This record gives sequence, structure tokens and C-alpha cells, in this order.
Amino acid sequence: MTLSPVARAAAILLGLEGIGLLVLAGWELVALIGGDTVDPTSSLALLVLTVVGAVVVIALAVGVFRGASWGRSGGIVTQLLVLAVALGAATGPEGDAARAALIAAPALVTGVLLLLAARAAAPPRPRD
Repeated sequence: MTLSPVARAAAILLGLEGIGLLVLAGWELVALIGGDTVDPTSSLALLVLTVVGAVVVIALAVGVFRGASWGRSGGIVTQLLVLAVALGAATGPEGDAARAALIAAPALVTGVLLLLAARAAAPPRPRD
């Protein structure tokens, strides 16, 4: 099976999101080691969850690259979760529309690409 350019682009963007989460985990680790946290236990739990999330997103990227439907569907759910984070960044106590847009833009692009990849992967339907 040949991977469409749309699916390839979606897989690459998902992989970049996973790498971004690993970078965030590194930042959290530096803060934890440097004592720049209020509650080390909560910080450690957040670090572990961030690493798990990164591994999952990278696995979804590999799934999309291999043409697996679970990778596309999981990737779409991931983009919806990122959009929820963007909404929180826009409407929270220190809401910042520019920051929210920076979070939402890649999720929108990746989500659209994943939807297009899912549509392209669907078997053709017989015409009546």
C-alpha cells in the first residue's frame, strides 16, 4: 500500500507533536531537578504523564505512516484534545488569544490532514 502525500504529511506533523512533548518533558525534568517546583510529587507525576503522552503520539504517527486506521483516529482525537487546551489558553484566568492561536493552528492543520487521509484510505463505495 502506497502512503498518500496527505497521510505522510499528517504522520510527520504528529511525529513533530510527539517530539514537542518530549521537549516539554525535558523542560519539566530540568525544573524538577533544579527545584523550581512547588510540589515535587505532582511535578514527577506530570513528567511521567507527559512522557507517556509523547510515546502515544509518536506511536500514532508511526501508525499513520503505516496506513493503520487506529493511527488516524487516535491522531484526530489527539488534535481535538490539543484544541481543548488551546481553548483553555484563550479563556483561562490569564487568557491569551495569541498563545491559544499558536497552540490551535498546528492542531487544526494536522486534524484536517488526518481527516483527508482517512477519507482517502476509505474503500470506494459502489454506486447505486
